[in-house]
Amino acid sequence: MYGKAEATISGQAAAMTASPASTQPRRILVVDDDPGIRTLIAGYLERNGCAAETACDTTAMRKRLADDHYDLIVLDLMMPNEDGLTALRRLQAEQENAPPVIMLSAVGDDIDRIIGLEVGADDYLPKPCNPRELLARISSVLRRRRLDGPDGSNREGNNSLIFAGWRIDLMGRTLLNPKGVPIHLTDGEFTLLQTFVQHPRRVLTRDQLLDLVRGGDSDAFDRAIDVQVSRLRRKLGPIELIRTIRSEGYMFLSQVSRA
Repeated sequence: MYGKAEATISGQAAAMTASPASTQPRRILVVDDDPGIRTLIAGYLERNGCAAETACDTTAMRKRLADDHYDLIVLDLMMPNEDGLTALRRLQAEQENAPPVIMLSAVGDDIDRIIGLEVGADDYLPKPCNPRELLARISSVLRRRRLDGPDGSNREGNNSLIFAGWRIDLMGRTLLNPKGVPIHLTDGEFTLLQTFVQHPRRVLTRDQLLDLVRGGDSDAFDRAIDVQVSRLRRKLGPIELIRTIRSEGYMFLSQVSRA
């Protein structure tokens, strides 16, 4: 179904799936009702530096998550009993620090991608896909999650910023509202907000945001950014912090200072 994948990948992609401090492989949970696809994906990930386990449906997925920690979930959209979108909604609602999710779907329509991203998926790939591309997407999501530092954080983000009474901790990847209450953001939402606060009062086009937020190895499209901005605005409350600049993109309006 996926076609023949290359036997090896670049050293850079392999290094991103393991911790440089501990050399422990990243734990990936592959959830798909097709045993052939589960075996193919898990086997490829195992051969390229990951520790992959599988689940045949979302019930088995939840049992795995209750017993073990996983760095990322590869989740199929179309499954019997409970589909991937429903499972993703439950995961986001029940776990404050849920693992990032890459959604796979044989249905490649834009609306399915939009819904997946809106629910909280960190990336989306149509099936059939090349396992090597999936591994690259996994590496990209883990990099954005700042799992490459010795303590699970990225050394480059070792600071906090303040805007309009809000406080964003780039190293801890946390956001506090003006009352000091933590606000849960998905990985994509946090990365988008981080991009805005690092480029305040500057118009960013959708292409720039796509490049900054999702990376050069993603085939994300303009509408995905609109979805993420809309979700982020709702969580930031009634004050206008992100303005739409017609025919250009978006601008983060607040002044930003170091904490």
